[in-house]
Amino acid sequence: MTKEIRIGLIGYKFMGKAHSNAYRQVSAFFEPPLTPRLKAVAGRDEKAVREFAAHFGWERYTTDWREVVADPEIDLVDIAAPNDLHAPIALAAAEAGKAIFCEKPLARDLSEAREMLRAVERAGVPHMVCFNYRFLPAVRLAKRLIDEGALGRVRQFRAIYLQDWLKDPGFPLLWRLRKEQAGSGALGDIAVHTIDLARFLVGEIAEVTGLVKTFVKERPLPEEGTGMGEVTVDDAAAFLGRFANGATGVFEATRMAPGRRNFIHVEVNGEQGSLFWNAEELNSLWFYSEDDPGHTWGFRRIIATDPNHPYAKAWWPPGHLLGYEHSFVHAIVELLEALAAGRPPSPSFLDGVRAQAVLDAVLRSAEERRWVAVPEVEVGG
Repeated sequence: MTKEIRIGLIGYKFMGKAHSNAYRQVSAFFEPPLTPRLKAVAGRDEKAVREFAAHFGWERYTTDWREVVADPEIDLVDIAAPNDLHAPIALAAAEAGKAIFCEKPLARDLSEAREMLRAVERAGVPHMVCFNYRFLPAVRLAKRLIDEGALGRVRQFRAIYLQDWLKDPGFPLLWRLRKEQAGSGALGDIAVHTIDLARFLVGEIAEVTGLVKTFVKERPLPEEGTGMGEVTVDDAAAFLGRFANGATGVFEATRMAPGRRNFIHVEVNGEQGSLFWNAEELNSLWFYSEDDPGHTWGFRRIIATDPNHPYAKAWWPPGHLLGYEHSFVHAIVELLEALAAGRPPSPSFLDGVRAQAVLDAVLRSAEERRWVAVPEVEVGG
């Protein structure tokens, strides 16, 4: 009989929905060694979290996340709360001996992220960061091709992540626009995904130079009739990077690009080939090889839905496409298999800290207008 793992979720909005769906779907399509049991969910709005719990099948709800962490019947604490709560929840969960699954970015800054890493290592508890785009079959195929040498030595990486949900200056000043809660804006919210993909596909980023820009300086406060408040994070960010292996990187992220709902484009160029992936066609990987006959040179489209593509076999017949939500299911597969096997899940808090080190270096570079070395981070924070 498959053993249960009892989940305590903190946060019930966008990511809470994505994680809840993943827990509900994983055993229906895969055969994980642990079966998630949706034990408890926490959120600040009593009515909203009650309705969420009923809709997604959580056994109980609370408005105090500390109750979830302290509950002896909870095995895994899932942190899908705003960024300023990541550290206090993770520290408390580590002290309570719980496994931890945390949304990205790991923290608001490098110091906070390092404290979280030290806490989980000191407590000896399993830990994982939800960089969900790593778990799409096309991205996994890109990783395989690069590792097998299909591109030769990698020379260049570039990524853009564009959204437009902040284009209206009348959009309210929510927590994602406050430095004390979010840490940073487009940089930590969405560029962190491309930073993780860069690390996953190419390697560590050693040095950066960047800029950040806030186009709308003030926005209406969420409470109606209370006036305006200052935006204290970036609307857009761009930076250049040098990888430790000699490759170069170009990164851009914005939440102010009209018409771009969730546009991600990642490209890798090597000595003998190139590949690119775009989130608007997330099942497709485009691949070019100099080894092809000259009269057939050009990018080929690989639809990564065949049984020999990572995770795809568990779903539909070839050519029947997967979506955004499947990336979270695959992340949960990795988490459950790692926990059952007693191995560290990947990406871990160490990956989260190393991504945070890049974010901090970009912000410092933008402030000082110069190249900045990315702080090295090893086990132990």
